[in-house]
Amino acid sequence: MALTGFDPKWKDFPDYIIGITREIWEERNIHTLHHYYANDIVVRSPGSVVVGNTGVIGATMATLAEFPDRQLLGRDVIWCQNADGSLLSSHRIVSTATHTGSGMYGQATGVALRYRIIADCAARANVIDDEWLIRDQGAIVRQMGWDAQTFARDLIDREGGPEHCVKPYTPANDQPGPYTSAGNDHEAGQRYADILNRIMQADMAAIPKEYDRACYLELPGGIDDIGHAPADTFWMGLRAALPSATFTIHHVMGCSDDGLPNRAAIRWSLHGKHDGWGAFGQPTGAEVFVLGISHAEFGPWGLRFESTVIDDTAIWKQIVLQEG
Repeated sequence: MALTGFDPKWKDFPDYIIGITREIWEERNIHTLHHYYANDIVVRSPGSVVVGNTGVIGATMATLAEFPDRQLLGRDVIWCQNADGSLLSSHRIVSTATHTGSGMYGQATGVALRYRIIADCAARANVIDDEWLIRDQGAIVRQMGWDAQTFARDLIDREGGPEHCVKPYTPANDQPGPYTSAGNDHEAGQRYADILNRIMQADMAAIPKEYDRACYLELPGGIDDIGHAPADTFWMGLRAALPSATFTIHHVMGCSDDGLPNRAAIRWSLHGKHDGWGAFGQPTGAEVFVLGISHAEFGPWGLRFESTVIDDTAIWKQIVLQEG
């Protein structure tokens, strides 16, 4: 597909997404964010909402100061084009980095890390103008010897306490952006959306019915596993912790590319009370907003690959701020 309005050096949209990521982070062309990112871009991550490319540049430099050897290895780009000409990519990444500088994660530890990221980026005419970004922060802090709850409490203190700390992303502090599409109607995306809706409606039998029994799973916290049981454990634990929360699919797309299986990417949320025993321990009654992005691949025996990213530390930060 020809990219109208994009630099001709990019052969297609996945090439553009992977290429600018490498340019910015690994080739140190951080200044290119001035033209690759819109001046008023909104970047939402579970831990914060950043408005404007100046803030994105500052955050990028702070991360590289703490992890100077960081690499972002693109695993897949699931994408679609909308009727208005805008495009959306859901870019799944494995990042490697060594914690050799002090910063958000505390004093330098020298720990070598590997963790997952999924970024949904909306673009038009060579410019990204809207973004949703989730890092598996739970995996990062666990490799450094923290648990997610303790890290969240410590971060609140280091950011100046409950009144002054950076507030996690919720609908209350969201900012509108130009990308308003809900995705496409590709069969893989619709199939995966149906599976997740069934699971969130407590139809846990959807997992043995729809997942390949040898499905490979990438789960939050840096967990890799295989089969129905770990899929059930993750989704059950998350839903059990928030049994009355509202599950919403915000963006769903399927994709077929030469040489690749049918894939799907879904951005979703759970919003409501932490009123159940599950992944976050004793119920607290705190209002929690969980932002998630999930990728899936389908084969002849059903869903054969699933990768989900949420940020446990941002969930705990919301709980701790309300608990006191």
